[in-house]
Amino acid sequence: MIIDCHTHLNNYHEERVVSIKECLDKLQADMHDNRVDYAMVLSSYKITEHRPATRDVVAATRDLDNIFVVAGISYLHYKQRDLREIADFLADGLVKGLKLYPGYEPFYPHDNRLQVIYDLAMEFDVPVMIHSGDTYSPTGKVRFSHPLHIDDVAVDNPDLKLVICHVGNPWIRDCMEVVYKNENAHADISGLVLGDFEDRFEKFMLQEIREMILYAGEPKYLLYGTDWPICGMKSYLKFIRGLGLPEKSLELILWKNAARLFKIDVGDQSSLS
Repeated sequence: MIIDCHTHLNNYHEERVVSIKECLDKLQADMHDNRVDYAMVLSSYKITEHRPATRDVVAATRDLDNIFVVAGISYLHYKQRDLREIADFLADGLVKGLKLYPGYEPFYPHDNRLQVIYDLAMEFDVPVMIHSGDTYSPTGKVRFSHPLHIDDVAVDNPDLKLVICHVGNPWIRDCMEVVYKNENAHADISGLVLGDFEDRFEKFMLQEIREMILYAGEPKYLLYGTDWPICGMKSYLKFIRGLGLPEKSLELILWKNAARLFKIDVGDQSSLS
């Protein structure tokens, strides 16, 4: 069983406009080829011809029983009507979580303006995923995306489920501390590489994640995710298995933690590849 908790239907190359259907078809093909059972699709903080709106991602995936949506929210541009629309999606079970993008947008996760979003997540008992660490865009401002800022949110909102995306890379040790001290904080391992892992960098990152698990204990807080299509599924699965974890711990990371956190009904696991 595999749940990829961090994928997108964005077109990152932008040489030409690629339809949401093309992106979704490619995602489903890669899932099939790599035996990935479920995927969470995260919409963007901005809407362009290359980055579909949450409502369009919901419309494209609503009849698929193995793909779920996490709604991206813009700190700079969200309006009350945007939150009303997301609340409706949450009530109908069409959105499984919320996503914020500090670093890409200039704000700290503990900004008071975001409390209404955290309250919305707690009302519907869904996690908030927060971008952390380096940014794909060179125009990002990474002082806003340090994982230590998420500690304030976790402490002030103990009933809020949080996911620190990308394990805060390159500040993985700081991410360790946040998830270790806060039971409501989790982390995903997505976006550690562009494309596929190269041998030397793979060895380096394997040691970083092993040290995180050694420090923070049994990985009930760690989620498998890739950041597809920025990162390759095949290479990422090789990476996670290269950690050399016991089967019980590997299952927690690959699907059990995500199924619990996002409340995904995986049905009879013996019938799933």
